[in-house]
Amino acid sequence: MKPDRIFETVLYAEDLNAAKKFYSDVLGLSLYRESEYFLVYRLESSVLLIFDPKLSAEDGRPVPAHGSVGQGHIAFGASHDQTEAWRQHFLNKGIPIDEVVKWSEGGKSVYVRDPAGNSIEFAPSTLWGGNWDF
Repeated sequence: MKPDRIFETVLYAEDLNAAKKFYSDVLGLSLYRESEYFLVYRLESSVLLIFDPKLSAEDGRPVPAHGSVGQGHIAFGASHDQTEAWRQHFLNKGIPIDEVVKWSEGGKSVYVRDPAGNSIEFAPSTLWGGNWDF
């Protein structure tokens, strides 16, 4: 047996209101559910969770305690045209571009930071030896 996909991805942000503005207003994701502990965003075939690291690390919750220290990373799939559109979108919103990386496999990635300092990447389908469907 082996897993065939990642269902949930978790990032951590102490200021969930700032994270909500970024992921909802800047990235355009639809908020599915929220609480004092987390934000939940449903994507086409996965879920992005943004947890408050202090609250999610507390014992006694209905799910096992978890948390992280430091900056996390997530990569969203994007075609060449979408990557360039995202780069321009971030510039128009006044969000600094952290880095643009041109890959030897083809394509390029655009990196920005969310309000918690997490690294947010928009990556081409050519990465990791694939020709992913996005």
